[in-house]
Amino acid sequence: MPSTRDIRRRIKSVKNTAQITKAMQMVAAAKMRKAQSAALVGRPYAQLLNEIMAEAATRTVGFDHPLLQARPVKKRAVVLVSTDRGLCGGLNSNIFREALKLDKDTTVFITAGKKAAQFVGRTKRNLAAEFSYKDTPDFAEARAISKFVQQLFLKGEVDAVDILFPRFVNTLTQLPTTVPFLPIGKISAATSGVNAPAQELPAASTTDVFDFEPDEETVLGALLPHSLNFQMHQILLETKASEQSARMVAMKNATDNAKQIIKDLTLEYNKLRQANITKELLEITTAQMAVG
Repeated sequence: MPSTRDIRRRIKSVKNTAQITKAMQMVAAAKMRKAQSAALVGRPYAQLLNEIMAEAATRTVGFDHPLLQARPVKKRAVVLVSTDRGLCGGLNSNIFREALKLDKDTTVFITAGKKAAQFVGRTKRNLAAEFSYKDTPDFAEARAISKFVQQLFLKGEVDAVDILFPRFVNTLTQLPTTVPFLPIGKISAATSGVNAPAQELPAASTTDVFDFEPDEETVLGALLPHSLNFQMHQILLETKASEQSARMVAMKNATDNAKQIIKDLTLEYNKLRQANITKELLEITTAQMAVG
């Protein structure tokens, strides 16, 4: 049975832990508001741009771009987006659980975030490249990832590219989501729907043709890479919003659990202290009665 000194030490230790988790909760909450705002502000533009590009890709006449070419998928690249740090609940675990379902022999991984790179190395899967990004992702960081996977696709090293990331729904919910990235004919908005995964847009009628000014090659040739870069940037923003939200919730739960442990330990300490006082009183009373 622990002594009162041991219980006091445990209470002090848990209090110190609670102070740390409370501070981390407050920091995560501040970062969460900024990350959520950035993700939500970019959603309408990202979704509209992706829908326009997918529509335009099916309504062109005489235009052919390497990024539009669909071919039989023999090898697939997956951009696995995770966090750099832990202490964010099951956010990374949920993403990695989905990654484990992918065929190990026909899938090559490009990671964004240290946890994703560690997962790929730990599970001995094929890692093509490893990227990092800041707490506030820059467009240049997203463009570097996007250009790398575009080069893989254009060189024929992979036949399709998907992105697996934690899609931000709200502060309590972040869903592991896989969206198609290449070829562009199958592109869809990374944030389409709230409870359903992004779906491929239906093929347009061949009778509907868009007019491009000055011409299809100039307009789409410039917009196709930009749409991919922006979608990648939006996905990084979604991941950061999910990370900070999950970390804030995890630290709040840790703080609440620490407070409950302190409450239980204090109750146990008071009971033990009361028992010791009662025992001492009984010893004194017994001694007095023995003396007479």
